[in-house]
Amino acid sequence: MTEGIDLTLFSVMTVIFIVITLLLGWYGYKNTSDNQDFLLGRNKASPLVIALSYGATFLSASAVIGFGGQSAVHGMSLMWLCFLNLFAGLAVAFLIFGKRTRRIGRKLGAATFADLLGKIYQSKGIRTFTAILILVMMPVYAAAVLKGGVNSLAVITGLTDYYNYILIGLSLVVGIYVVYGGIIAVMYNDALQASIMFIGMLVILIVTWAYTGGITAGNEQLVSLWDQRMGDISGLGVAPGFEGWTHMSEFGSREWLTVVTTFIMGVGIGALTQPQLVVRYMSAKNDKDLDKSLMIGSIFIMVVVGAAYTIGPLTNIFFSENHDGMMAFEYMSYLGLGTDFIVPQFILEIFENMTFGDVFISLFLLSLICASISTISALMHTIGVAGGYDLFSVYKSRKTGKQADSQSVNLNRVFIVVFMILVVVYCYMMPNDIIAKATSIFMGVTAAALLPAYFYSLYSKRPMKKAAVSSICVGTVTYMFIALFLNTGLSIFMPVCQWITGSKVLFPDSIIANIDPLIIALPLSALTLVAFALVHNKEPHTAATNNS
Repeated sequence: MTEGIDLTLFSVMTVIFIVITLLLGWYGYKNTSDNQDFLLGRNKASPLVIALSYGATFLSASAVIGFGGQSAVHGMSLMWLCFLNLFAGLAVAFLIFGKRTRRIGRKLGAATFADLLGKIYQSKGIRTFTAILILVMMPVYAAAVLKGGVNSLAVITGLTDYYNYILIGLSLVVGIYVVYGGIIAVMYNDALQASIMFIGMLVILIVTWAYTGGITAGNEQLVSLWDQRMGDISGLGVAPGFEGWTHMSEFGSREWLTVVTTFIMGVGIGALTQPQLVVRYMSAKNDKDLDKSLMIGSIFIMVVVGAAYTIGPLTNIFFSENHDGMMAFEYMSYLGLGTDFIVPQFILEIFENMTFGDVFISLFLLSLICASISTISALMHTIGVAGGYDLFSVYKSRKTGKQADSQSVNLNRVFIVVFMILVVVYCYMMPNDIIAKATSIFMGVTAAALLPAYFYSLYSKRPMKKAAVSSICVGTVTYMFIALFLNTGLSIFMPVCQWITGSKVLFPDSIIANIDPLIIALPLSALTLVAFALVHNKEPHTAATNNS
């Protein structure tokens, strides 16, 4: 699959990129004088850096190739996810959560998401649970992003025989600059990687529209393609209820439940409780910087996400015209590939005979690398401090009887190294085409477990620990039970139900088999918190932090 790829050009661009990446890692190292610098790097990042770092961490390869491929299959209904990315992931996140998180976090001296919740509720248990949730679930998400990026890169370049070297190489680059440079290196590298992603996706979007004859012409061609299928969804990779690439699927159908509850709601709402994103609020100097970051981030996410979700459906036009009428999913199946390869294969073919096409292909491949490692670096930093800072701080305070947070930078680094190795191991254990679902399950479980308690902690003048703990327990248990025993799409992560019952899920033909766990778990978690808060409203105030 190397036709159209100038490996020499791509290698040169990659080497330059890696050199700059490591230099930024060195910059982070030189500006990290203590553990607070390693954790937050407060006052050392401009609004531009914060915005681009937030956007690059938020999107990753899941948007470019994961959800880009899913939009090719399920159509433009996924543009609603773009809306939620902008509304919930940016506007609500920064205005409703970001400013109060920054203020309260600074007042309490909190440096991580787990630290923030633990100090607001004055609860070692909540801090410990949040840190453990990160250590258990986040490596799965990181491995899916890394695996998806490496798989696409290896297949597109034809370097599948060097898969192990590519995997280890990218892991080492990320590990080096995260371990030594901390959050400063992560955020500055995110900004670099976001810039490359922005340019790459903008170019690809323009070229795609040029091929289809514009926005309106492209949509009309998609309608025509669906009319030619006469409603036949066989071979398209969709469920019953699909009504074309330009229409929302039939309400309540299996297709509608998958698209709306898993992809749109699961990821759109789940972004609010991402620990690696919360730290970006806490690293800002003041609220004005957050406002500036919000404006910059909106432009970045609108272009990158909007481009990916627009390009995806339009790939069906290109493949059908160039490969005997086969749609994107059908052509990938013919090649023996999955949905994660739809956008990369499209880029490879559409630029193949174009002037300077090899430059644009190399730019896309570099964007693919950026999309993967920008998120992985943020995840690995979050994992490292969850173990080396949060868990060790709780352990230390229990052992000594004194309330003191860990100040060991090296312990954070040890956790990063250990879990980076674990993530690489996970890459060899996970199935393909899992980026979108891994993103959904991680964002879903954190939202179900922590979103009500997080919101309550920021806005209640009397945040009660019992209410938060009850909400966290109900949200977590409900989500995991549905994910492991009821939902057909998510049970593949850990086939516990099949081990116990011999069946993938308990009720495979029921509606609940296609409903994302978040849709049930989050309301139950919120109702539990409200109920306990009302019943125990006379409980002594647990923290005097939210009057600011």
